[in-house]
Amino acid sequence: QVQLVESGGGSVEAGGSLRLSCVASGLKWRTNYCLGWFRQAPGKEREGVAAMDSDGSYDHVESVKGRFTISRDNARNTLHLQMHSLKHEDDGMYYCAADEGRCSWAAWPYDFEFFGQGTQVTVSS
Repeated sequence: QVQLVESGGGSVEAGGSLRLSCVASGLKWRTNYCLGWFRQAPGKEREGVAAMDSDGSYDHVESVKGRFTISRDNARNTLHLQMHSLKHEDDGMYYCAADEGRCSWAAWPYDFEFFGQGTQVTVSS
């Protein structure tokens, strides 16, 4: 069973930075997974933020481009999200996610199969 454990959330002032990390386990041997970050603000639907394939291809949604950077270590099954210039609208629970197979960039953002428990990001203005 795929397990995803996030860390690195916290409270930060607007304009500050945070780095989220995720460790994935239970992945099938020699199987590709698209890994990504999603977030959910109170009262809103969960939305995709960034995703990265094992070949290094990636995408970020428009609202975070230039501020957030996704990275991945395939050997360690880890995923990171470096967040700079945080805004109040970045508030929310951030989830690491995995989807078996290659990332479907034509369809991104789309919902993934597996999600972690989440880590809270709070941005104070």
